[in-house]
Formats: sequence, C-alpha cells, structure tokens
Amino acid sequence: MMRLKRAVVAAAAIGVAASGAEALTLRKRVRDLPLPGLSSDLDGLTVMHISDVHAGFGPGLPLLRSCARWAAEVEPDLIALTGDLVARRSAAGGFAEAAAELVAAARHGAFASLGNHDLGRGRDPFAQGWDAGDLGGFELLDGAATEVTVNRRRISIAGASASRLMGRGAYDPTEHLDVSADLRILLCHFPDQLPRLRSGWAHLVLAGHLHGGQICIPWPGGRVGLAHPRSGTITALEACNGTVMHVSPGIGTTFVPLRLFAQPEVTLLRLRPA
Repeated sequence: MMRLKRAVVAAAAIGVAASGAEALTLRKRVRDLPLPGLSSDLDGLTVMHISDVHAGFGPGLPLLRSCARWAAEVEPDLIALTGDLVARRSAAGGFAEAAAELVAAARHGAFASLGNHDLGRGRDPFAQGWDAGDLGGFELLDGAATEVTVNRRRISIAGASASRLMGRGAYDPTEHLDVSADLRILLCHFPDQLPRLRSGWAHLVLAGHLHGGQICIPWPGGRVGLAHPRSGTITALEACNGTVMHVSPGIGTTFVPLRLFAQPEVTLLRLRPA
C-alpha cells in the first residue's frame, strides 16, 4: 500500500511539472483559413489572433511579450485580442507595454474586445476586473465597429459587448458590422454565440474563452477540457450558416497556472478564398 501511495504521489508530481512546463511553452501556429466569399484581392491577408492573456496571473504576460516578438518578425496585416486581457489590475501597465509592441508590428491595425474576466465576472478569484483604459494602442471594439481598407477592399471589424452578451436582453453583435463591406470580422470572446449570430453577416468570428480546455482529458474524437466541461469536445475551427469561427486556445491560465494537452498558442491566420 505504501508503495502504491508513493507511486501515486510521484505520478502526480510528474503531471504537475509537465503541466507547468506546457503552460510556459508558446506554440506559434500558422494556419491557412478558407473563407467562403473572400475576394481574391484579400487572398493571403494575415490576422494574428491572441486571446485570454489573464495578465497578472500565471504565464500570460510573459507569453504576450513572446507574441510581440513574433509579430515583429512576421508583420501581420491585422492583430486581434479577444478578451480576458488582464486578471490583476497591478499588471495593467505591463500589459499595455507588451500590447504597444504588438500594435507597432501590425500593418493595418490592432483591435481588441473584452471578456467576462475583464469585467470581474467569473468564478476565478484572481480576476479582479479593470477599466481597460490603456490597451497600448489597440482599438477597443466593445459593442462597436471600425473599418480598414486593404488592396482597395473594405474590411469591417466589430467587437461584441461582453456586458451585453452576459445580460438578459437579446443581443446579436453582428448588428455592428457593415454588411456591405468586402470582409466582415467579429471579435467575440464567447464561442457559443456562433449559432446565434445573424446568418451571412460575419465572414469570420474570432473567439477564445475556453483556453483549449486548459486541463484536458483525451476522449474519443478529441479532448474534453476541465476548464469548461459543458462545452464538450474542444475544436479550433467551426462553421455555421456560412460563418467560420476560429477559437484560440489562449496564452494565459485561470485558477491554476497549469495546462495539460492544451498548449498556449498565438495563431497567424492566413485567409484564403474557399
């Protein structure tokens, strides 16, 4: 019995060490993403997607600096941050500094939306909420939209209002997008909104929230994450009613600074006509 207990303790220690190491190891992924209806003038447009930094707890802020160094190398056309940016208010200054480095690397703009932890809503005791006053030059799209032009094509970029999504009233964040634009991108922290969005209004949705499960258990057909077990099998790409969604596994952590089978990731999406 004593040997069994020692073996269990040793296995647990190894698992914790491996999870801690994984949480510190940033994956830099380049993914070709076919979009129905994308103009050939926008073929190859790059969007760097980062989510769930949770600056001030765990490894999110140091990994955000790593993202900035990679962005300086690849110079993406657009950079998007999709919520849960700062966990502890004391980290707001460090977040702004790293964010400014990202902004400097974006060719055509850098944009952000908020998540539930930015509002101080969630079960995580480390999420204090903050005023999101300094995003280092990122344009905050919280229930708002903006437009950029690339290769003579108009791109409408909108951000969902996290507070309205968590409210009781009906709210469809695609209402902020300009349906006449050549490419319409929605930043929405919560991936479960995809089937509720107005059909055909957004070409691409960028989401986060799930942390790739953070602590995952292998399951037939995929993985189930303990961070959000009700979300079912964790997938990075989904499509519904002609809209494609990329769900970032994020770079930070909640509750514990560990990851298992859910490596932190910054993703460079290279858009292609479907």
